[in-house]
Amino acid sequence: MGLGLDIGIDLGTATVLIYVKGRGIVLQEPSVVAIDKDTNKFLAIGEEARRMLGRTPGNIVAIRPLRDGVISDYEITERMLRYFINKICGSHYLKLFRPRIMVCVPSGVTEVERRAVFDAAIQAGARKTYLIEEPIAAAIGAGIDISKACGSMVVDVGGGTTDIAVISLGGIVVSTSIKVAGDKFDEHIVRYMRKKHNVMIGERTAEELKINIGTVYPRVQEVSMDIRGRNLVSGLPKTITVTSSEIMEALEEPISSVVEAVHSVLERTPPELAADISDRGIVMTGGGSLIYGLDKLLQEKTGINVIIADDAISCVALGTGKALDNLEVIEQSAMAEKRVIRR
Repeated sequence: MGLGLDIGIDLGTATVLIYVKGRGIVLQEPSVVAIDKDTNKFLAIGEEARRMLGRTPGNIVAIRPLRDGVISDYEITERMLRYFINKICGSHYLKLFRPRIMVCVPSGVTEVERRAVFDAAIQAGARKTYLIEEPIAAAIGAGIDISKACGSMVVDVGGGTTDIAVISLGGIVVSTSIKVAGDKFDEHIVRYMRKKHNVMIGERTAEELKINIGTVYPRVQEVSMDIRGRNLVSGLPKTITVTSSEIMEALEEPISSVVEAVHSVLERTPPELAADISDRGIVMTGGGSLIYGLDKLLQEKTGINVIIADDAISCVALGTGKALDNLEVIEQSAMAEKRVIRR
């Protein structure tokens, strides 16, 4: 390994992706930590901890330290970051060479939330930390040349937030970030099953339903899936068959929030840039954009062509990584910002 590593981190509510310069994406793990409450010890981090969600005894808790795209538990986030960085670099290496780290944050974060991410990365072993806004990272990762004087629109549907932005000349012109994304979709599926079938299901089952038969636009052929949950009347386990049109009904409310947010950004976009967007289309990134029919629905509601980026899930991490290659440019523009952060 060369002297001083450059690392890009997509610190997602659901998944952490890490990009290492020259090696590409080297780690993709769920942002879940399992802790023993009695001793405060970390038992598992990442995929191993995710398997424990909803299945732990009383003294063990599986925690997701990031909520709605921002840090909700600072100490655990920092330890989780350190663990992942150690995993890819090795702790001996970290003692000798501290990496430069770029982390992405949702476009609507407050100064306090930015500071928390900045500090967590420094504590986890960074020599220097840079922050990049998610829509910009997503656009770079999707292969858009953001430096041109031409409007591009990105809709990044993640786990905790949906970030929508119009980008031109390397900066965000209009943007919004709403706390409606993958997690909210799961919550609505859980709620719907409880209301309609009187069956209680866990977060993981809801996520499986969303990934396998999730639909937000009428399918030509209906698909269904069998799931197990707890009957709320008898208290016993029960198997039910869920159809894709039921999931469509369950997701109606959160999806309409996403569509409204896209509308509101388009309404505030300067006319010249709006013309560019209608020529070039809207680019969708993030795991949430892979739900069946979301692109078709947006296209129908906006009248603008919608394209899903090639590697939608990794777009933000790839963009964060590519931005590391242009650190010199970022350092100059970040100098002023850094002074604000350091104060």
